[in-house]
Amino acid sequence: MSFTSFSFFVLIAVCCAGYYLIPARHRHIFLLALSVVYYIAGGPVFLLYLLFAALTTYFGARVAAKGKKAAVAVPLLLDFGVLAVLKYTPLAVSLLNHLPGADFPIVRFALPLGISFYTFQSAGYLLDVYWGRCEAELSFPRYLLFVAFFPQLMQGPIGRYGSLAPQLREAHAFDIANIRRGLWRIGWGLFKKMVIADNAALYVNRIFDDYASLKSLGIEGVLMYSVQLYMDFSGGIDVALGIAEMIGIHLDENFRQPYFAQTLTDFWHRWHITLGNGMKDYLFYPISLSGWMSRLRKWSRRKLGKEIGRAFPIGVANLIIFFVVGIWHGAEWHFIVYGLYNGLIIAVSGLLTGTFRRWKKSLGITDRTRWFQAFRMLRTFVIVNISWFLDRSGSVRQAFQMFRNSFRGPIFSIHVIDPSSPSYCMSHFLPILAGCAVVLAVSIMKERGTDVLKKVSSLPSWVLAAALIGILIISAVFGNKDVGGFIYANF
Repeated sequence: MSFTSFSFFVLIAVCCAGYYLIPARHRHIFLLALSVVYYIAGGPVFLLYLLFAALTTYFGARVAAKGKKAAVAVPLLLDFGVLAVLKYTPLAVSLLNHLPGADFPIVRFALPLGISFYTFQSAGYLLDVYWGRCEAELSFPRYLLFVAFFPQLMQGPIGRYGSLAPQLREAHAFDIANIRRGLWRIGWGLFKKMVIADNAALYVNRIFDDYASLKSLGIEGVLMYSVQLYMDFSGGIDVALGIAEMIGIHLDENFRQPYFAQTLTDFWHRWHITLGNGMKDYLFYPISLSGWMSRLRKWSRRKLGKEIGRAFPIGVANLIIFFVVGIWHGAEWHFIVYGLYNGLIIAVSGLLTGTFRRWKKSLGITDRTRWFQAFRMLRTFVIVNISWFLDRSGSVRQAFQMFRNSFRGPIFSIHVIDPSSPSYCMSHFLPILAGCAVVLAVSIMKERGTDVLKKVSSLPSWVLAAALIGILIISAVFGNKDVGGFIYANF
């Protein structure tokens, strides 16, 4: 059930009306029922995988609360084992086929909706209970709602039990301000998805799917993918946050103007924020505090000096984290290289921090120098877009070939999606251009500290209603109806 389908809008209406009409003590059951219906719509058998993840972490947490390590290890091995089999079997088989005489058939499984997201979220809950950050939930239906809450189930944001579960338990009073904010957030998300992302997808698919003949258009393809990915992912998150907002539940923000980042580290603090925070808390810190990392830290300071020795272990930890991020994105080599590319740049940047600081001091440059800020923003944008070659391509070879060919001819063509129909091409390109200009203006205001959502939702009701109707009309007229679902729908 796509966020842009009519049936999903019916589900939103039922959710919002039913939540406030039924007795408060039954509301969590109502939300759970809607979440189950939503998930079954994507494939009834997939519900079994979600229930398995929920049951293993629920019972595991009940025992882990008593300090039993096995109660943490067993559910994690089971849940990530299921994820590995479903998602990474093709990669494992391809590796085995490199052995002499091996010729195993490649098996691909249909991925349940949002399996990476709910596996990560339920694993985070289990670890939080074990580390004493929250109490184990005694009611399985309440815990299942935390895992399966339908707005965030498909693509996040990845919720923390300590902040999300209490909101799901609480009976929120009707508040027209929440309805106004939620509706606007949903409309804004649909605008980004349908008007910008889905039109950009035409260019992305054409260039990446036929890269051998469209040799020099790699830069156009990757820039369009940069637009598509951000508008698609953040638009879906906006819809999820908007639905939850209407019933008084505040999900975590997942994006904060990422293309204004001035370093790659800053970019990852702004992009898919809940995943980054989860990787930091559940992987980076445990690695950094481990015994082997302590020994590496002592060795590096002794052998490499104080400055580099301090940064070297952090760089190793970042490489591990981004290797996991690459694997998490998919069971293909280009995703692994994509993760390592990000990790390596961040690790090397950490090693050179002192050198950069001395270099800037000698030139009289500070991080507040305007032109230097603009340079760092542009540099980071280029670095990120190079990584998008690896993220979108079907192989490492394709990514490198497209990058190399991008400098061997014309780099842009509005008419690439259909050279025989300039009007058709313009009808898709202009919405992208206009939509990006609107999003850029809003992003600048937000970067300067303006609460745009608060300002818009406080407009007179008739103005807000007219604006929402206008967005829906624009999305219906200028949206590309051939694209369909979200990029991260089956992730």
